Amino acid sequence: MKRLYSWTMSLAAHPNALWALAFIAFIESSVFPIPPDLIMIPMIIAAPNRAFLIAGVCLAASVLGGLLGYAIGALAFDWLGQPILEALGKADRMAEFNQRFNDLGFWAVLGAGITPFPYKVITIMSGWTGMSLGTFIVTSIIARGLRFFIIAGLLWKFGEPIKDFIEKRLGLVFIVLLILLIGGFYMVKFI
Repeated sequence: MKRLYSWTMSLAAHPNALWALAFIAFIESSVFPIPPDLIMIPMIIAAPNRAFLIAGVCLAASVLGGLLGYAIGALAFDWLGQPILEALGKADRMAEFNQRFNDLGFWAVLGAGITPFPYKVITIMSGWTGMSLGTFIVTSIIARGLRFFIIAGLLWKFGEPIKDFIEKRLGLVFIVLLILLIGGFYMVKFI
């Protein structure tokens, strides 16, 4: 894993770093274990005037990669997952799980898109459960846009000194904000 991390970091200094970032952001949304932030952060520190271009490339590639994850969930489940569940006698439970997931789908995609939770899990589950593709795309754009553009904005404004905060605490800040947002909606709905 350390070699993979080192390789990812070395991509940030490469002349084709934007293409590398796009590739990493794309595959991270469906299969790759290392988040694109690890390339995006050093790229923005090295070229703060390109911060929002870098975030935009990361956003576009991540959402497109999310569509691949969605397709994996939608297409592979029929020929692989469902027969296994039927053999285990669990197919009935999947319909109930799918409904619950899709009822909360917007929040699941939003939460995974802005927090450290692996986004690829939600992209694949969104396709697997048959979440509305429109809801998935719009929520992915909002979530990934918030994540990448907030990081870009902080680095553009504060530079290297904010790097430690972003790498160690921004995920926690996003989780707290998401909990507060969901709690606010819950209170409005039931109070």
